Amino acid sequence: MTDREKRGAEHRAEGAMDQVKGKARNALGALTGDSSEQLKGKAQEMKGKAKSELGKLQQRKPR
Repeated sequence: MTDREKRGAEHRAEGAMDQVKGKARNALGALTGDSSEQLKGKAQEMKGKAKSELGKLQQRKPR
C-alpha cells in the first residue's frame, strides 16, 4: 500500500467517524429541541462525508 493509499484509508476512517458523531449530535439536538446543536451535527456529518470522499479519491489508482 502506498503512502497516498494509506492517507486515503485514514481520511475515510476519520470521515466515517465524523459522520457518526454528527448524526448523534443531530439526534441529540432533535431530542432536546436545540436547533443549533442539530445544525452543528449536520455540519459535522457533511465534513465527514467530504473527508470520506477525499479518502476514496486518494485510494484510487492513478491513470
